[in-house]
Amino acid sequence: MPKVTEEHRLARRAQIVAAARTCVIGEGFHKTTMADVIRESGLSAGAVYGYFKSKEEIVAAIADDALSTVDEVFQNILATEEPLTPLRALETALDHVVEVAGRPGGDVTRVGVQAWAEALHNPAILTTACGKYTQLRDRFEEVARRAQADGTIDADADPRHVAQVLFGLIPGFVLQRLIIGDVTPATYTAGLRALLRP
Repeated sequence: MPKVTEEHRLARRAQIVAAARTCVIGEGFHKTTMADVIRESGLSAGAVYGYFKSKEEIVAAIADDALSTVDEVFQNILATEEPLTPLRALETALDHVVEVAGRPGGDVTRVGVQAWAEALHNPAILTTACGKYTQLRDRFEEVARRAQADGTIDADADPRHVAQVLFGLIPGFVLQRLIIGDVTPATYTAGLRALLRP
């Protein structure tokens, strides 16, 4: 029996994740079954179950996929030589959300919204969501610490509290973008700037 290369394994895994994303975007999390994912992927049940034991594992993989470039985005934000403002960091993060949502294979933010709702009832998805969102919030805390060092926010501010607020703005942006459709990173942060003026 020929050895399966790591490249082949990664490509097969990506094929399954893409199929699951298509199913969840089209039918919703609750209606999507493993049989749907198997059918959409074009692979055998054994092949799919060889990579993922459950729908929850696939949702975790979709989340990993969607957030895989977040660290790179924040490294770029933090690498700038110019004074860093948390609002500029937020706008950059929201630009990234829009870019990821527009990639081929469907708007992954739709899956994110469904996962948020499912996390309230499903401990496996709650654990995955908590881990991923804590990582993202921690990156905003790094931004807040850097902004304090740059003098763009008050030195007495608690960076964790700043991070909680910045992170909390993302779901509101995603929901408005999906449901109302008239919000952009620029308009969202412009409104926030207006609210923060003394």
